[in-house]
Amino acid sequence: MTGPKLTLDDNDKKSRRGNTATPDDVPVANVNDLLRGEGVGDAEKQPEQTSQNSPPPPPNGGYGWVCTACCALINAHTWGMNSSYGVFLAYYLRTNAFPGATSLEYAFVGSLSISCAMLVSPIATYTTRVFGTKTTLFTGIAFETASFIGASFAHKIWQLFLSQGICFGFGMGFLFVGSVGIVPQWFTTRRSLANGLATCGSGLGGLVYSLATGAMIKSIGLAWSFRVLAIVSFAVNSTCAMLLKDRNKIIGASQLAFETALFKRPEYLLISGYGWFSILAYVVLIFSLANYANSVGLNASQASIISALFNLGQAFGRPPIGYFSDSIGRINMAGLMTFFSGLFTLVIWIFAKSYGVLIFYALIGGTVAGTFWATIAPVAVEVVGLRKAPSALNLAWLVIVIPSTFSEPIALEIVDGTGSYLGTQLFAGFMYIAAAACMLLLRGWKIGEVDEIARMKGEAATDVDLIGAEEEDKEGTAKAAGRKSMVSNCLKWRKV
Repeated sequence: MTGPKLTLDDNDKKSRRGNTATPDDVPVANVNDLLRGEGVGDAEKQPEQTSQNSPPPPPNGGYGWVCTACCALINAHTWGMNSSYGVFLAYYLRTNAFPGATSLEYAFVGSLSISCAMLVSPIATYTTRVFGTKTTLFTGIAFETASFIGASFAHKIWQLFLSQGICFGFGMGFLFVGSVGIVPQWFTTRRSLANGLATCGSGLGGLVYSLATGAMIKSIGLAWSFRVLAIVSFAVNSTCAMLLKDRNKIIGASQLAFETALFKRPEYLLISGYGWFSILAYVVLIFSLANYANSVGLNASQASIISALFNLGQAFGRPPIGYFSDSIGRINMAGLMTFFSGLFTLVIWIFAKSYGVLIFYALIGGTVAGTFWATIAPVAVEVVGLRKAPSALNLAWLVIVIPSTFSEPIALEIVDGTGSYLGTQLFAGFMYIAAAACMLLLRGWKIGEVDEIARMKGEAATDVDLIGAEEEDKEGTAKAAGRKSMVSNCLKWRKV
């Protein structure tokens, strides 16, 4: 972000004026808080000022750290556990655990968990708004526990579809939506730190459960591995759900709508393309690395370690991506890190035939593989503004349902059809490159929009508020100018 930066008070005033919801109104209440926490670093340095009618400022710590720890643990026992499906997939393919099942069918099990989590987000948003956060969380706990118990008794592939695929996805979606907006409500100047700690949970959980799953399957068998995961996830998530406290009533949750008119804007279509192509590549990586390790001659234990280290890379990589986005620009960071992910896939993974090189790729590739998750919220604000950001994010979750469903099946079909992973590796690498290209064009549009606003106001482009551009361009003149010049501007260096 360049030029004058908004204080928290400025953002709050804009938020109230537009009656926005929060990103996690995919939960309801705090998109503005989350977006400020993800990237408006300087804004966090100034305390919120309140008026007589304003809600009291967040405590900036205190019980908020308990909530941060709880959200990190929930992420570990939802997204983290889901990341361990790569270990399950390698086991299914290696042992033919469900006779008659094809690799394509196994691939759909893992893909369904992510797509169902995104698909259920509107329903989870509704239950959060109407029945409260705890109801949403315990609904997710019930689905997730049932999914593991059901999978432990599965003998047919369709039973695995319903349990480890659809049911687990529903549970993950309810838990994600119910918890993701809570941490930003408790912090001001420490919001970025708290958000970073909470998001680390998914990577650390993936690390722990990739290793644990491989060890449990080997020692106690598949069925009891599922039952142990059910007991652990139920105990941890239930404890966290009871300890979590939201501040929705204090802040005032607002209605979250789907504004489909955003799809008429080319710049939003570029965001959608960024999400579409990123997820096509990302799902391949999180689910295929363990099986690829088996295909090059590594044993099951080594394969689970590769999957675990990939998740460790994500745990280390996501917080810095969000933190440094404010230094070089959010769109710049999203495009650059996504490009690096594609580059690492094409120049390292393709040539990784040994255990040591695969470990190197898992660590360095993991740091940038999940760039989409770390950048989508702040990038959405740059494009549509704070007022429309909740709708933009909800639509983004629905856009990625299809690629998250079909990514891994496409990857394994390529492997089955060609007899090697080269085609899959090229597919993943070029999908990341395509996502980076969307960001390149988007930055060209943003530069054109900012230049036009600067011209209309008679000031330097560096003095234009990037976050407030949507409010300053009511007639859409600057947006139109940006669309006309996005190609010519995309290679100009500018902090956007």
